[in-house]
Amino acid sequence: MAAQASRAADAPELDVELGASARGQSGAAAETAPAGGEGGARQKSLTIGAVCKALAQEFPDISISKIRYLEDQKLLTPRRTPGGYRLYTQGDLARLRTILRMQRDEFLPLRVIRQELAAGRSGEAAPAPGRPTRDGIRAWRPSVSVGEATGALYSLEDVLEETKADGKLVKELEEYGVVKGELRSGLRYFDETEREIIAAVAELARYGVEGRNLRVFRSSADREASLLQQILAPALRSRNPQRRKEAVEALENLAAVATHLKHLLLIRDLRKIVR
Repeated sequence: MAAQASRAADAPELDVELGASARGQSGAAAETAPAGGEGGARQKSLTIGAVCKALAQEFPDISISKIRYLEDQKLLTPRRTPGGYRLYTQGDLARLRTILRMQRDEFLPLRVIRQELAAGRSGEAAPAPGRPTRDGIRAWRPSVSVGEATGALYSLEDVLEETKADGKLVKELEEYGVVKGELRSGLRYFDETEREIIAAVAELARYGVEGRNLRVFRSSADREASLLQQILAPALRSRNPQRRKEAVEALENLAAVATHLKHLLLIRDLRKIVR
């Protein structure tokens, strides 16, 4: 069994071909009766190749290897045939679409996506940033809140272990003002946001990006923060609790809009490179 599963993992075309053999006819989906007995609507089980095809229009960069990686990260649990081949239900497809949207539209790391899914987040739970809701108002959901954090602090050792970052890289980030940390009893601690920053930079470092290269991100963030502060400064300084609360919510929305706009501008410019 293990040998068969391994063989399936090493040969993606076998997953694609499974649909035809599973049904005894052309195509890449097999109909299976739902749990619960007779009379219920029959549900199509998709092969990994069919899943890629179904998602390709919305997610052009989707691939079999990416789907397998998400499975390795425990975000997907497709059914396996006795031969070790993957079969995905429509529910699996919807879950995968939700995961990909959270990555693309909200820039959420897999750890946060896992938490969102565990909390019951579905594709219909929150519209993608900028997509009109039923009342016609555009919803922009930030990936990290600008409100008060949980207050949790993490030691440098904990951050290095979790993010797999190099200690020298973190030192560089401190020198260039990308992260600051907080000294307590001679030890440096980082909050949740800075921990996520270090994790993101560690990923960039795999491609040769150094701490000094990140000054452009730091400068850009400073300018954007100053702009948003100017827009909402009077309301944020208000002594009226309700007005201040509304200003913080508006700031959340503006931050998400700015992030999405910056992402779109970056993608537009990168597309010129690959043409």
